[in-house]
Amino acid sequence: MIFKRVGEEKPYPEHGLTHRQWAQIAPRQVRLDQLVTTKRWLDLEALLEEDSTFYGDLFAHVVSFEGDLYLEDGLHRTLRAALQQRNSVHARVLELS
Repeated sequence: MIFKRVGEEKPYPEHGLTHRQWAQIAPRQVRLDQLVTTKRWLDLEALLEEDSTFYGDLFAHVVSFEGDLYLEDGLHRTLRAALQQRNSVHARVLELS
């Protein structure tokens, strides 16, 4: 299995971070098998686009909450990494208590 678990919602409280605030969090490596997704579906066309991160953050956005790492943004990037046989990605991790 690629991810720890496949979810379809965000079980953590709303954090309200803007793109600028996310950009201030230094990226770190996160193992794919530690991530819980917050989306069940993906757009295959977006996955296969070479420039799919052109307008967004190059790093996935992960929320650490109650012992789990939730993949809030970057499902396509992380799945692409798995298809390239990588077992980790660089992500910005927000710690919520």
